[in-house]
Amino acid sequence: MISQFVFGLILITALFLFYKNAKTIIRNILLGKKINRFDNVPLRIKTMLLVAFGQKKMFKRPIAALLHLLVYVGFCVINIEMLEIIIDGLFGTHRILSFLNGFYDFLIYTFEILAVLVIIGCLVFLVRRNIIRVKRLNKAELNNWPKTDANLILLAEILLMTAFLFMNAADYKLQTLGAQNYAKVGAFPISSTFMFILPTSISSLIAVERFCWWFHIIGVLIFLNYLPISKHLHIILAFPNTYFTSLTKQGQFKNLDAVTQEVKVMFDPSLSPPTSEDPERFGVKDVLDLTWKNLLDSYTCTECGRCTAACPANITGKVLSPRKIMMDTRDRLTEVGKIIDQNGSFVNDEKSLLDDYITREEIWACTSCNACVEQCPVNINPLEIIIGLRQYSVMEESKAPTTINSMFSNLENNGAPWKYPQADRANWTNK
Repeated sequence: MISQFVFGLILITALFLFYKNAKTIIRNILLGKKINRFDNVPLRIKTMLLVAFGQKKMFKRPIAALLHLLVYVGFCVINIEMLEIIIDGLFGTHRILSFLNGFYDFLIYTFEILAVLVIIGCLVFLVRRNIIRVKRLNKAELNNWPKTDANLILLAEILLMTAFLFMNAADYKLQTLGAQNYAKVGAFPISSTFMFILPTSISSLIAVERFCWWFHIIGVLIFLNYLPISKHLHIILAFPNTYFTSLTKQGQFKNLDAVTQEVKVMFDPSLSPPTSEDPERFGVKDVLDLTWKNLLDSYTCTECGRCTAACPANITGKVLSPRKIMMDTRDRLTEVGKIIDQNGSFVNDEKSLLDDYITREEIWACTSCNACVEQCPVNINPLEIIIGLRQYSVMEESKAPTTINSMFSNLENNGAPWKYPQADRANWTNK
C-alpha cells in the first residue's frame, strides 16, 4: 500500500506540473494576434497525417529520416506499456495486461525489438552530433544549452530503453525461477539473452526489477515535464502545427490589415479612420505583433537546422539563420510570458524582438526564397516573421538599407525598381 500511495502521489504531481506548464505555453501562444486557420478541415487533416504522422518531409534526407522514424515510432509505441505500468503501480498488480495471452506476447516482443532500435538510433544521432559533427547540427546558435538539451534527450532515451530491457530481463529470470507473483507471461527475445549478467538470488533479482520499473516510470514522467523547456516539445506540437499550416501558396503575402484600412480611408474620406487609442502597428517589432500561429511555430521548432542548411544567404556566409529566427522568437516569447507571470500583464521592459534578439543585418540578408519553409519537416514559416520585421522597419521607422531605399525612390519616380526613366526603358531594343 505504501508503494501504491507513493506511486499515486508521484503520478498526480507529475501530471499537475505538466498541466501547469502546458497551460502557460498555451497562454503564451494565444498572446499572438488572431488569424483564421480553421477552414478546410479535410485538407488540414490530410496535411497533418502526411507531414506529422507520416513524416513526409523528413525523407528528403533518407538516412536521418529512417533513424528518426525508428526513435519516434519506438519511443511512442513502447510507451503504450505505460498504461500497464500505471495500472500496476496504482493497484499493486504485476503485468495486469497478461490476460491478453498471445497478443501480450506479441506486444512485449515488439516492444523489445523497438527498444533496441531506439537505442541504436539515439547512439547514431549522438555520433552525428558530437563525433562526425554534422555541420547543420553544430552552428553557433546551438552552442551551450541547445546542444546540451539535444544530448540530454538522446541519453535519457537510451537510459529509459535500457532500463526497460533490464526490467524485462529480471522479470523473465524471476519467472523461470518460479518466484512468487512472477507468473510466466510475455515473450522476451532481447532481454532473455543477457540474463546471465543478472544476479542469481531471487531477492536481488526483485531489487533489480523494481529499481528498473521505478527508474523507467519516473524517467518518463520527468521527461514529460522536461518537454516544455526543451526543443523536444515538437513531439506534441508537431501535430497541431501541421494542422494549422497556411493553405495559401508559398510566397503569397497577405496585405497588412492596418495598411489596407489606412489606404481605404485615404481614397474614401467618408470612411472613418480607426478609433482605437493605440493605432495598430505596421509590421512586427515584438512577439505580441505576431500571430498565434507564428508563436506556435516558435515552440514547435525542432532545431534540426534543415532550414538553415537550405538557406542561400546562410550558405554564402551571411549572418541569417532561419533556425535562429525561430529560437530567438521562442526565447523572447518565454521572456514576455515571465513578465506577465510576475506582473499580471505585460509591462514594457524596453526590449523587443527586433534589435534585442534579431538584428537588422539578419532580416535584410533574407532572399525571400521560401527554402526554409519548404525544408521544415513540421511546416514552420520563419519567412513570415522576417517579412513582418522588415515591414516594421520600413513603414514605422523608415529604416532600410541604402539599396532598398534606392529601389523605393525609383519606384516612386520611375514606376519601376530601375533608375532609368520610363521613356528610356526600351532603348536597348535600338541596339
